[in-house]
Amino acid sequence: MTYRPARMKFGTFIAPFHRVGENPTLAMKRDMALIEHLDRLGFDEAWIGEHHSFGRELIADPAVFIAAAAERTRKIKLGTGVTSLPYHHPLITADKMLQLDHMTEGRAMLGCGPGALTSDAYMMGIDPVTQRRRMNEALDAIIALFEAKGPVTMTTDWFTLREARLQMASYTQPHLPIAVAATFTPSGPTAAGKHGLGLLSVAGADNEGFARTWKWMEEAAAESGKCVDRGEWRVVVPIHLADSKQEAIEDIREGYRRRAYVGDRLDPSAPAAGALFGAATGAATIEESVESGAIIAGTPDDAITQIDGILDRSGGLGGILGFSHEWASTEKTWRSYELLARYVAPRFQGQLPTIEANRNWIEGNLGTVFGTLDSAFQKAFEDSGKPIPEQIQKGLDAMRNAREAANAKR
Repeated sequence: MTYRPARMKFGTFIAPFHRVGENPTLAMKRDMALIEHLDRLGFDEAWIGEHHSFGRELIADPAVFIAAAAERTRKIKLGTGVTSLPYHHPLITADKMLQLDHMTEGRAMLGCGPGALTSDAYMMGIDPVTQRRRMNEALDAIIALFEAKGPVTMTTDWFTLREARLQMASYTQPHLPIAVAATFTPSGPTAAGKHGLGLLSVAGADNEGFARTWKWMEEAAAESGKCVDRGEWRVVVPIHLADSKQEAIEDIREGYRRRAYVGDRLDPSAPAAGALFGAATGAATIEESVESGAIIAGTPDDAITQIDGILDRSGGLGGILGFSHEWASTEKTWRSYELLARYVAPRFQGQLPTIEANRNWIEGNLGTVFGTLDSAFQKAFEDSGKPIPEQIQKGLDAMRNAREAANAKR
């Protein structure tokens, strides 16, 4: 049976992706404005990435960005999507996130990963082969620090903790939410399952490994005696909605051609580009991408169908995060999120059945519910001593005739 949460979480995943050749200051301002827009629309979460090279993903420290966003928003939760744990001493990471937990009054979340851009690791002299091991070591230390069961002493080949402890208790109990990034391999689900954490599937929902993700998670949780919750599993998918599928495709056609890593410089048909960035950039054309189900591009009804398919393929999960890609103009992007909030999210958050049932009951019982409305109007005019205007009298007569016709059918 497919798990369906009573209230699915909806949000955005801001790597961010920006085309090289435009003002970076304005690009980051747009990222901030988008989060403010989503907060007004009632979205649940925004996750902000960490990158240090290549000039496409411009935010170096998501914690700094979150601190600024927290002052500009009211309710939306803000996560690091993700903090590359091998780049930082775990005590600093834990202490920084603890500070954000307090500053945001419980709206901060820690997303963890090994570091997606090996160009970052290259500049820091980190062997990419060691990154996943280092992530697991850092995560072990961070969890121990947050659990605060005692001083943490730990020595690895790249960090040391000596009777380490955090200065404050967490604002969120027992500690802020933590999620681990997952792509195509078992490493992310295994790390999340080992500690009973949340999961961020950042490579979409159409890759071969996606259907096996939860099995890997459960196996690791069972081995460590932990429990995992499908409600804390989120998947990142590119989303763009419009009033028609063709309009949505045209909105993003030009932006898709100049998408990050490929369109602004590299030839996507070149072997090196295909090998390095094929998974991240998707199909060659927007039509191929839509056809493969790699992105949601169409109407709200199309999105509902796509999300139902994701739930069925996964066995159920708790959140959908729109991948912030800037393939469309700012205005059309904001409109897309508005359509998502107005017509798609409520379908998966238990908001519509009660409203629809109420409407259906009223419409099915018009004769009973409004049966004496014409008499009430007529009595009001009689009590006032004023004549009933001809147009209103015609309306009252029509109501009376409709009631009598409905009663005759019973």
